[in-house]
Amino acid sequence: MAKRIILACGLCLGILSGAEVWMAAQQDKPGTVFRVTVNMVQLDVAVTDKKGNYITGLNPWDFAISEDGIAQKVASFGEENEAPRRLEDYSPGSATAIGSDPPTKTSRQARDGSLQPIMRKESADRIASMVAGASVFILFDTSNYMYRGFVYAQDAIAEFVRSLDHPYRVAFYSYSRNFSRICMLTPDRSMALSGVRETVAGDAAALYDGLLMTLKDASQFSGRRVIVTFSNGPDNASMVAPEDVRELAQTEGIPIYMISTQLARLDPVSTAVFERMSASTGGKSYFAKDWQDQQKAFASIRDDLAHLYTLTYYPQPNPNYGWRSISVKLVGPSFKDYHVRARAGYRPRTNRHFVQATATP
Repeated sequence: MAKRIILACGLCLGILSGAEVWMAAQQDKPGTVFRVTVNMVQLDVAVTDKKGNYITGLNPWDFAISEDGIAQKVASFGEENEAPRRLEDYSPGSATAIGSDPPTKTSRQARDGSLQPIMRKESADRIASMVAGASVFILFDTSNYMYRGFVYAQDAIAEFVRSLDHPYRVAFYSYSRNFSRICMLTPDRSMALSGVRETVAGDAAALYDGLLMTLKDASQFSGRRVIVTFSNGPDNASMVAPEDVRELAQTEGIPIYMISTQLARLDPVSTAVFERMSASTGGKSYFAKDWQDQQKAFASIRDDLAHLYTLTYYPQPNPNYGWRSISVKLVGPSFKDYHVRARAGYRPRTNRHFVQATATP
C-alpha cells in the first residue's frame, strides 16, 4: 500500500501544471503585487437525443456551465474537429441560437468587469495553442489474458487507426506487467499500424499503472486528448488504485473510453470500475461479445470523437480547494429531451491560488 501511494503521488506531482494569470493592484502601499493562478478548464461534451443520435449545430450560448453551483463564463467553443475559438469570435449573426437569445458583446463586458482585458489576453494565448482534431492515445492489453483473440483485437485497433480522419494524432501504447510506448504521438498512421502488428501477448496485467502513465503523457499536450483502452480482463498487477487514475483523468480533462470483452465482464469489480471510470471522465465503456462487437465499439468511439463540443472556462472565485463538481446543461425548453455527457468534476491543482506581496523601495 505504501509503494502504491508513493508511486501515485509521484506521478501526479509530475503531471499537474497550469496556466497563470498575473494581476497588479494598488493598495495602501504602492508597489504591492498580487499573484493569482487561474487554470483554464476544458470540457469535451457530447449531446444526444433520446435515440442516441448526435445533436450538432449548437452555439456557445446554448450551454450553461456551473462549478459547485457557481455559474461559469465560456471562454472558447469548438464543434467536432475544429479548433476552439474565443467566445468573442462568435456573434448572434454567425449562427442561429436555439432555445435562448445570444448574449451581446456589451452585456458580456458588463458582467466581466475590469478583469476582462487580462482574462481575454490569457484566453487568446492559451486557446491559440489548441489545435484541431484530437490526440488519441490507444492503450492495448498485451497480458496473458490476450492469448485468445489477440489477432482479432489487433485487427480491430488497426481498422480504428486507419479510419481516423486527418486532424487526429495517434499514439499507441501497450501494457502487461510492464508499460511500453510503442509509437509516440504522431499524425503518421503507418507508424501506429506498424506498432500494433509488433505486439505480442505475455505477462500479468497492470492496467491501472499503464493508464496512469498514459495520462501523464497525454497531459503534456494541449487541445482535445482522449484515451482509448482495450482490456481483455481484470487488473492483477497494478501498484496504483483505479480511483487515483479516475480522479487524475477528471482533473486533466481527458476522457477514457474502455473496450473490454465478456471475460472482463465476468468480474463484477472490473465491470463496475470500467463503467465508473469511463462515465465520470466523459467517455464510454463497451463489453464486446466477439471480434465483430470489438470493431463496432471502435467505430462507435470514432463517431463519438467526431461529434464532441469543446468548451473552456476560467473558474470563478470558489473557496473550495477540494473536489469540485461540474454541471453542463442546455438552455431552453427545446433542449429538455437531449442528453449531455461530460466529465463530472475535478480537483484544483495545489498551486491554484496564492498571494505574494512585494514593495518597491
